[in-house]
Amino acid sequence: MSDLKERTKEIQAGPKGRHRTVQVTVGNVKVGGGAPIVVQSMTNTDTADIEGTVKQVAALARAGSEMVRITVDRDEAAAAVPHIREKLDKLGIDVPLIGDFHYIGHKLLADHPACAAALSKYRINPGNVGFKNKRDTQFTDIVEMALKHGKTIRIGANWGSLDQELLTKLMEENAKSPDPIDARAVTREAMVQSALLSAKRAEEIGLPKNRMILSAKVSNVQDLIAVYRELAARSDYAIHLGLTEAGMGSKGIVASSAALGILLQDGIGDTIRVSLTPEPGGDRTVEVKVGQEILQTMGFRTFVPLVAACPGCGRTTSTVFQELARDIQDFIRDEMPSWKTRYPGVEQLNVAVMGCIVNGPGESKHADIGISLPGTGETPAAPVFVDGQKFRTLRGPTIATDFKALVIDYIEQRYGGTGAKAPAVTAAE
Repeated sequence: MSDLKERTKEIQAGPKGRHRTVQVTVGNVKVGGGAPIVVQSMTNTDTADIEGTVKQVAALARAGSEMVRITVDRDEAAAAVPHIREKLDKLGIDVPLIGDFHYIGHKLLADHPACAAALSKYRINPGNVGFKNKRDTQFTDIVEMALKHGKTIRIGANWGSLDQELLTKLMEENAKSPDPIDARAVTREAMVQSALLSAKRAEEIGLPKNRMILSAKVSNVQDLIAVYRELAARSDYAIHLGLTEAGMGSKGIVASSAALGILLQDGIGDTIRVSLTPEPGGDRTVEVKVGQEILQTMGFRTFVPLVAACPGCGRTTSTVFQELARDIQDFIRDEMPSWKTRYPGVEQLNVAVMGCIVNGPGESKHADIGISLPGTGETPAAPVFVDGQKFRTLRGPTIATDFKALVIDYIEQRYGGTGAKAPAVTAAE
């Protein structure tokens, strides 16, 4: 029994303690240093299209993206940034904007000081910030611009655009070693060194640690885990997590969840992005929802009420429970932007929509409010449970509508400032 007690303590301890990092402020958002893990995203509009970019940034922010990155790749895009910031402010959307710079970031920031001032963070890639003798000069220019405007920099190494000079140097050293490692391991080391050496250089120029975030993105799950574990072991910079080029649909969601889940469980990661390839014309906010769901499922943060629903089986040939679960989940997400201010704490709510008598009553009792719909061949009645007690039995063609109304009543009474735990449970009907 003593061994069981010790193992139980370990399980109850949950995830490892967070990797200790220096806290960074990006606009109005705290990153690292024990702050809640931040969800961010990136637009895929042409930044020069001011109206289109404002619309997408607003949608991402309303979906829960706490920072939004935009591409700044040419003069027209840089010139548009202050106008985008101004329009977002007029809409009451104060989400920090991150400028994504490659190749000519130093020039764009110098030529467009209003852009440099409007952004909250500059993202640069040490693999393409400059080449050969221009590398240090152009890197220095960007760092000095961040110092001038009081901005944060993310130094983001990327597997697809790795510093080739550094990689070649490490490969040559490895080839001469009496005990060489495989080429993939050398490439991972180059990723880590690229980020750390650039951060050290930024500090030498004058940028403090509390103005830097590091990332080292890879598209392979195992490589990503290895790279970030090494990066965390060798530094205390705030860390941005993301599986680059994760892919489309379930492939991208599964790959990102697997990689980020393991690293988050290790205590690594201060801000995350799930880089999903959207369907043509698809909803960009999906990547925000997936990022939130990863953090909420793992118990790190709560964003929206959870809706538990059974997967269905031969007992649940009716689609009523599936439709109701979908409707409740969609309804909750649509209402959350206004609920956050009207119903403080509503994100903690747990709702259960179950399809038959096998697990239905039990799961419904564990939820704050739950319903067990009739399965195939069962009596056409749906017991509703509130705070673990049977509250009411719904019957007839309006079961779904009636349950939705009960959920709304529960939210109103529990989170609406009345102090009730509600709906009040009396004798079950």
